[in-house]
Amino acid sequence: MRQPVQLFKVLSDETRLAIVMLLREAGELCVCDLCAATAASQPKISRHMAILRQSGLVLDRREGKWIYYRLSPHMPAWAAETITTSWQCLREEVRTWLKKAASTVC
Repeated sequence: MRQPVQLFKVLSDETRLAIVMLLREAGELCVCDLCAATAASQPKISRHMAILRQSGLVLDRREGKWIYYRLSPHMPAWAAETITTSWQCLREEVRTWLKKAASTVC
């Protein structure tokens, strides 16, 4: 992620923006949590996660059969600041999404 235009292209999709905001709030989530929070299908979330990984915004780790995602600590400071500012505007909505996801079991 070298240029702001790259970040804005990635975040211009509502699903990807929601995923990034959820990860900013929760720290780390699995695909089933993201599906529940966004009401999107697993294939759709997985496709968007691939784009977020390729952009360098998201890192993943495997634990058994589950893959957990988190925001990359290696992203440029300006990108992290943009994400934090966006999260501050959306945090109540994001917290509502996470409460909805908490009621589901993977």
